[in-house]
Amino acid sequence: MFPGFSELDLPVLAKVLRRTVVSAIIVGAGAIIVSLLLAPALAAVGVALGLGAALINLRFLDAGVAKVQTKGETNKKVLRRLLGTRTATRLAVMTAVVIGLVILDAPLGIGMVVGLVIFQIVFVVNVARAVLASGDLV
Repeated sequence: MFPGFSELDLPVLAKVLRRTVVSAIIVGAGAIIVSLLLAPALAAVGVALGLGAALINLRFLDAGVAKVQTKGETNKKVLRRLLGTRTATRLAVMTAVVIGLVILDAPLGIGMVVGLVIFQIVFVVNVARAVLASGDLV
């Protein structure tokens, strides 16, 4: 999606992730307030759960990458498969939880979807900003 993303330095990526976490919490707090005013209270709880799940997923991904890097494994195909399998498993579990919540209590489940979407939008905006600032877009 972003041609220059793979060329970003590690300090820049760390800054993007920190900015994403802070921005997602701020935007999420605003979404929770709007949810409390316009929707059932469980929708606000769902938004908080969605943001929390996204942040936990990010931390697991970060820990998984750090763990893989410390093993000294050089085969990139094996590393990608390992990280991809773990990531796909986490996303499958989160998807099952969200679908279950939508079935059990629609406002709660939809609120969780909104929280996850907020995190992803904030992440994409921050990555785009970093790529544009680095000048590696083209």
